[in-house]
Amino acid sequence: MAGGNRAGNPRTSIWLAEGKPAPRRRASADRSREQPGSLDRERIIAAAIRLLDAEGLTKFSMRRLAAELGVTAMSVYWYVDNKDDLLELVLDEVSGEMALPDPDDEDADWRDQLRQLARDYRGMLTRHPWVARLVGQYLNIGPRSMRFADATLKVLRRSGVEPSRLSASLGALFQFVYGFATAQTLYDERCRDAGLDQQQYIKEVSDSLTESPDFAERYSESIAMARRFREEPLEDLWERDFTVGLDTVIAGIEVMRDRLRDEEA
Repeated sequence: MAGGNRAGNPRTSIWLAEGKPAPRRRASADRSREQPGSLDRERIIAAAIRLLDAEGLTKFSMRRLAAELGVTAMSVYWYVDNKDDLLELVLDEVSGEMALPDPDDEDADWRDQLRQLARDYRGMLTRHPWVARLVGQYLNIGPRSMRFADATLKVLRRSGVEPSRLSASLGALFQFVYGFATAQTLYDERCRDAGLDQQQYIKEVSDSLTESPDFAERYSESIAMARRFREEPLEDLWERDFTVGLDTVIAGIEVMRDRLRDEEA
């Protein structure tokens, strides 16, 4: 039913429907109300992404989207059955922003290719903060998302990780990226809500902690860390900490691979 949702049935997906998701045909009476070609699924998806980037997921609605497009809500429903389907389409669309290395290139270093994949995933998550929630809400099995998943699996297989440990190794890598990017976007959101840029916000927090005798005495290490944040551009710190964390996870995958080989030798 147009305008419905799939609440309570999270296993359902637009990508599991028979055939490729395609725009519904409009009745001739409805076509007469709009200029030919004035609306299509691609335009709807692009507008939805702009709205989600600007206003976030909580404010997003089909009615708000229709207003942005300058059409009626029912006009949107001719191209997408419900909000859940649209969010799945949008999620897969932004997944296509991630560049894929050639997973079959035997001359490429699998570590460097994993770093590229992880960095592109983080970039997509920070450009579109609403994606983090959708990833946990939907199956995320659209064609672009699946191409990313397949490429990542092929790269990791070339590392020599034991097949039964591929899933856990990928989980360690992308849970780190997901958690790091989510923390970064939530911090940025908190700063915007406070009307401050990131550097101003951390300075105010650091000053408040330093001026509290109780905090200064009990949590000296944390306060020293806060001072570090205020003394260096936060964007540089985000990038440095992500690089160190990413290298640590990849090194851990390699160490665990070698440890298993030694145990079996």
